[in-house]
Amino acid sequence: MPEAPFPPLLAEVQFRAAAQALPGHVWTATPAGAADWFNDQLLSYTGRTSDDLLGDKWLSIVHPNDRAGAALCWKQALGSGAVYDAEFRIQRHDGAWIWHQVRGIPIRDADGAIERWVGSTIDCNQQKLIELAADRDRLWSLSRDLMLVCTFDGVITAINPSATTMLGWSEDEMVGRPLAEFIHPQDVAATAAQVAKLARGTDTLSFENRYRARSGDYHLLAWTAVPAADRIHAVGRDVTAEREVVRDRERIWALSPVLKLVTDRQGIIVDVNPTWTKVLGWTREESLGKRSAEFIVGDDMAWAKQIDRLASGIPLEEYRTVLLARDGANRLIQWTTVPDAGKFYGFGRDITAEVEGAKALGEAEEALRQAQKMEAVGQLTGGIAHDFNNLLQGISGSLDIMRRRIAQNRLGDMDRLITMASDASARAAALTHRLLAFSRRQPLDPKPVAINSLIHSLEDMVRRTLDAGISLRLSLASDLWTAKCDPNQLENALLNLVINARDAMPAGGTLTIATRNVSFEAPLSEQGAKPGRYVGLAVTDTGVGMDAETVRRAFEPFFTTKAMGQGTGLGLSMVYGFARQSEGYAAIDSAPGDGTTFHLYLPYHAAALEPETAPDGPCLTAVAEVGEVVLVVEDEAIVRTLVVDQLRELGYHVLQAADGPEGVDILNSSQVINLLLTDIGLPGMNGRLVAQAGRTCRPDLPILFMTGYAETATQAAGFLEAGMGLITKPFEMEALAQRVRDTMTQAPLRAEAPSGPAKAPI
Repeated sequence: MPEAPFPPLLAEVQFRAAAQALPGHVWTATPAGAADWFNDQLLSYTGRTSDDLLGDKWLSIVHPNDRAGAALCWKQALGSGAVYDAEFRIQRHDGAWIWHQVRGIPIRDADGAIERWVGSTIDCNQQKLIELAADRDRLWSLSRDLMLVCTFDGVITAINPSATTMLGWSEDEMVGRPLAEFIHPQDVAATAAQVAKLARGTDTLSFENRYRARSGDYHLLAWTAVPAADRIHAVGRDVTAEREVVRDRERIWALSPVLKLVTDRQGIIVDVNPTWTKVLGWTREESLGKRSAEFIVGDDMAWAKQIDRLASGIPLEEYRTVLLARDGANRLIQWTTVPDAGKFYGFGRDITAEVEGAKALGEAEEALRQAQKMEAVGQLTGGIAHDFNNLLQGISGSLDIMRRRIAQNRLGDMDRLITMASDASARAAALTHRLLAFSRRQPLDPKPVAINSLIHSLEDMVRRTLDAGISLRLSLASDLWTAKCDPNQLENALLNLVINARDAMPAGGTLTIATRNVSFEAPLSEQGAKPGRYVGLAVTDTGVGMDAETVRRAFEPFFTTKAMGQGTGLGLSMVYGFARQSEGYAAIDSAPGDGTTFHLYLPYHAAALEPETAPDGPCLTAVAEVGEVVLVVEDEAIVRTLVVDQLRELGYHVLQAADGPEGVDILNSSQVINLLLTDIGLPGMNGRLVAQAGRTCRPDLPILFMTGYAETATQAAGFLEAGMGLITKPFEMEALAQRVRDTMTQAPLRAEAPSGPAKAPI
């Protein structure tokens, strides 16, 4: 119908008469959009009456799939006043659905207001079908999915070009042939079953099977198939790569040596991989649905906090937990856990063996260090025995002379003799303590060290190590920086260097120990030492020297040029290891006949050492208070007698026992005791056990231990508890007086008695 406005002078009856005369379909509607008139041609075409189509009942002749679009388009035209133009299917009187182009134009009055709508419907079915067919052809031709048509007998009747692209077969090679010729033999039966379902009337099927390509490879295709008349129309998508990715993921999940754990946000396990079972023994079925914390050994509160962190979106990295295995063993697992999509994904590595191996290696290294240290002690034995005998000679000789002069009543020179004996005793004690401190087992403990002071403290021991024909020279920098290293290990390293230097000078010579400050601006490539400041220690001998090959191998473990039985080959390797562990390095300068210099470079410590202050000297004012009782337990009769006499000189009442059981009997009595003074190294029942028995019946009893071992070794082992003290043998009266007073002062100041009336002190 023309789009020009309806002539306003034409009468209604004239318009309808003209519309009835037209071969096409004409309709009108109110300004509000309600259909109010249809010509006879439209009614005849649809087989409906006017009453069937008035208002919005005209939508009843519109195809159900097109109604929503037709109504929406009409609503938009009414709202805008624009021409209504739409295409949809209208049901013909014989039931067929025919495409029509439907147009409606607004008729306006002089003021521009819409008076009515006048519209027409034009059959455009043929053109529309041609367009749809063209679209289908394009889809058929351009689709990347394989499209296939076959009979219910499974004979291919049509394929799209993607079949050639995907499988390599031409259209002529596939059309007319059975599906079974292209399907993997293992999938033929399943595919035939799906085709049978479609033949029985199943509307839509989705399934997968493998199709053989011209190359011989198989492609996994995911099909959607529908029946239509006597044909099956199917669309297949190649999911080979997609499924391979899934299979790869499944393989990784199954074969990974890493424990994989999936939980919900509450820590409930939703999946575990086979490695979880391999490492811990718990099956997947035994693990699913349980709280992950149920497998954690000990307090699981820490894990609960980590769950909260994950819930807030923070991943966990290298977090360690101890998990209980099914066989009752504990496994140390290091986790990396990531929150994602409402779940927690944990990746765990079993580091039990690694940690235990590292611990064992550390223990082995420590044992090796200790063995090498004891070897060095063995090297010192001869010189030490000589000096110790000299010291004993000084003590015994002084006492012998004093005894003779007392018998002769010659007392004038006694002070000198006493001083000589005391000095010899002090030197012997210092030598013993130095050896004990040097030989004791201890871990590396880097701390600020004044190397010059350490060298001076070792000077006597070094001189005793050297043969008679070797002289010792010290060249120590006066402004030497503070170094950072383990002082005990440095002593060990220095003595090993001294022993090596001594052995390199069998005919005698000079051994020089020197220190200096060193700065390096560039890394030392041969050892990777960092640039910076170091404290240098050099040990130089005038001996036979080493060739280049010996220098190159000198730091190798078990390499030695000494005769069988004269060395393990560990000394220099331990020196090198100590230097590297201290973040320093070691080096050798040597040539045959020119002697050797061993260099140690230890890291500089920025902070200055605090000046050492001499402790306040003990004073004889540290005497007993009235009525205080000391129990002395000592198996060596001479020592026990001397200690008892010294305590009585200080004003204490003294009880004594010759062994541990006798001391325990006294402790269990009703005797008042203010202090237990016991030797540690008692035979049978040692002093520690005596102390424990004393603390059982007298919980607040002050206890002072005596020992001939290194004080620091006992203290480092956590030996002492509250209210306990330690004094090392030999000791002078003043030192004993102060230690006794200090121990009793630090402990509760009350007499200890288990029960019953107190006995008078003796």
